[in-house]
Amino acid sequence: MQSNIVETLVGAVVIAIAAGFLVYGFSLTDVRGGNGYHVSAAFDRVDGLSTGSDVRMSGIKVGTVTSQRLDPETYQAVVTLSLRPEIKLPTDSNAKITTEGLLGGNYVSITPGGSQDMLAEGDEIMFTQGSVDLIGLVGQAIFSAQE
Repeated sequence: MQSNIVETLVGAVVIAIAAGFLVYGFSLTDVRGGNGYHVSAAFDRVDGLSTGSDVRMSGIKVGTVTSQRLDPETYQAVVTLSLRPEIKLPTDSNAKITTEGLLGGNYVSITPGGSQDMLAEGDEIMFTQGSVDLIGLVGQAIFSAQE
């Protein structure tokens, strides 16, 4: 009888710790539903960017990537960004895909413009820069050094 109580207590502690990890994980990933506004941006390349990636301004997370699709007319990758409602972006802001480091993931970095007009729900960021192909750059440097 004594071992059943101990096993039950150990099981309860394990479940409590697992619940704590779940709460902590959800708080880190900022998985709150749609409180903010959505803007889109078209890029030539979005290598390494995925749904759920960060959107940062001055290194601070201000939103997330909510979807990606290929525009069949321009063959560009159209990325939809969900931004916090208190972040107002000028219409001449630019977005670029940046890497966190050599082995880190990619995120969208936004640099605000100077316009007095602000982007609204459904607007598009017109000035973009796609991701850089590091392997291609290294290969190009190697082959150009051989000549």
